Amino acid sequence: MRKLLGRTAFAAVSLAFATEAMATEWNVSLWGKRRAFTEHVEKLAELVSEKTNGEFTLNISYGGLSKNTENLDGIAIGAFEMAQFCAGYHRDKNPSITVLELPFLGVTSLEQEIALSKAVYQHPATQEDLARWDATLLMPSPLPQYNLVGVGDAPTTLADFEGLSVRATGGIGAAMETIGAVPTSMSATEVRQAMDSGIVKAVSFAPHAHMSFGTIENGKWWTTNLNPGTVNCPVVVNTPALESLPEAHREALLGSVDEALAYYVDYYNNQTMAAWGPALEERGIEQVTFSDEEIAAFKEAAAAPAAAAWIEENTARGLPAQELYDLVTGMIAGES
Repeated sequence: MRKLLGRTAFAAVSLAFATEAMATEWNVSLWGKRRAFTEHVEKLAELVSEKTNGEFTLNISYGGLSKNTENLDGIAIGAFEMAQFCAGYHRDKNPSITVLELPFLGVTSLEQEIALSKAVYQHPATQEDLARWDATLLMPSPLPQYNLVGVGDAPTTLADFEGLSVRATGGIGAAMETIGAVPTSMSATEVRQAMDSGIVKAVSFAPHAHMSFGTIENGKWWTTNLNPGTVNCPVVVNTPALESLPEAHREALLGSVDEALAYYVDYYNNQTMAAWGPALEERGIEQVTFSDEEIAAFKEAAAAPAAAAWIEENTARGLPAQELYDLVTGMIAGES
């Protein structure tokens, strides 16, 4: 009996160790709070857990692991296994993907933004660029065109932006500069305080972020059709962590990306955008629409010079910048 109990106990311990060995937990660094911008990561965690019967879990943290501007650094040192960041937070660290932030590219849907991002992410030069940080690009966080919420007198023409301090990162900031605005780059979590204190008079965001970070709580006006561009905010994983995953767990992760993105698009289009109009109306925010002629002039002033400068700067870095730009613009032209 003692031998039988001994073998039973040994088997139980062995099973416990085996179960523990099969379990995988990853830490995921996001910021702010759960919102449309993070729904694909939340969905991915749900799908991965389902497909692995709970053996692979993604522990999502909203700001508890790192500052949003330092998430790529955290990935590089293996402080956590997955993170989201925005290219414009540190353009020098990820110059290849900033091609997707150039102003007035003409992207018209979240689905198109996903296709463009995937194409750029799969380019060898982009993968080599992110490999410097031990980062593998997993999926984009597609966002619609940005517009401004501001305080003070609403601009009625583009000339009214002269001297206006605006929170705008990446290519959007460069575009705003061409019409005389003074762009300031700051992370999303710093925006409300900067707006309340008068450091910036207007903020460039996608609709979900205007709601999530409170700019519409004291904003007086909103530009409906400035549409200078968007930002690119990928979700990345630590490459050694990805490579060390058991095959079934890796398949569960990579095989869930498209479903997570489809869920995100549906959520953004049908929930976030449905709430946006009423949120503006409830607060009496004035909606400012510019003429076709002014938008055309804005595009002419901003688009070509920004693209030329980006190509020159990043060719000097050793990137195939013209090739990346042609990849993006060629895909957009092919769909238009």
